[in-house]
Amino acid sequence: MVVAAVQGDRRTFSPVLVAAPSPDWFNWNQLNNLIIAVSFGGLVFYTISYAKRHEIFLRRIPGLDAVDEAIGRATELGKPILYLTGAHDLHDPSTIAAAVILGKVAKRAALYETELLVPHREPITMAVCQEITKQAYLEAGKPDLFKEDANFFITADQFSYTAAVDGIMLRKKPAANFFMGAYFAESLLLTETGASTGAIQIAGTDSDHQLPFFVTTCDYTLIGEELYAASAYLSREPVQIGTLRGQDIGKAVVLSAVGIGVLLATVGAVTGAQWPQIFLDLLRDLK
Repeated sequence: MVVAAVQGDRRTFSPVLVAAPSPDWFNWNQLNNLIIAVSFGGLVFYTISYAKRHEIFLRRIPGLDAVDEAIGRATELGKPILYLTGAHDLHDPSTIAAAVILGKVAKRAALYETELLVPHREPITMAVCQEITKQAYLEAGKPDLFKEDANFFITADQFSYTAAVDGIMLRKKPAANFFMGAYFAESLLLTETGASTGAIQIAGTDSDHQLPFFVTTCDYTLIGEELYAASAYLSREPVQIGTLRGQDIGKAVVLSAVGIGVLLATVGAVTGAQWPQIFLDLLRDLK
């Protein structure tokens, strides 16, 4: 490699330099990110281990209290329960959470001998939910009440599915409607139809763009991560509870770091001191 410099009519060349590329196996500028990722991963594993040995308190969500009320009302009126698992398949964590909650709703429906209707958009989700429902009836001691067609496939098309479910609501008039999982434009069409029939409606989704519609048309709404908290609360699985606790602690650490960073930056700007910048540099590239 040679560098040339031109000044007027004079041109000067640097000595010839030979360079060879060498592999860089580690980006030291991202070392802090590695430390944080490993620390958070270790924290989650620790909280899971702790949850297996100890009882961890989970705050009760009002929407969960309404589950028993909704199922009880359907039983008193002799009407079915309608449960939807959302638009995504089992690759989406919200669908998995919806399937877990379905098991608890199905078990309570079996105890009360209340009809359960679960229409699906995904065949694989339907098959998994069939097994979950069957296991719930076995745990309730009512295997003879289990119906294979309680979980049934309609169509994968968004609005064809919506029209079919709306028809079920108008014909069957379920007393309780559950909307769990991920939803898109069909959410308002479904919940408005359910509200017109006078059903108790409980929704839970992490689709933030659909939350206003659920809050408006449903009696209770599990907002965002409350859906996963509900899944952990109802299942009481140590892995889910421990993961939830580990995530909460991790969020608290991140929020604390943000608060400390804002405070240090303010102190540096007001006093003109340079020492806050030393600590801010440690938090700068966390992305």
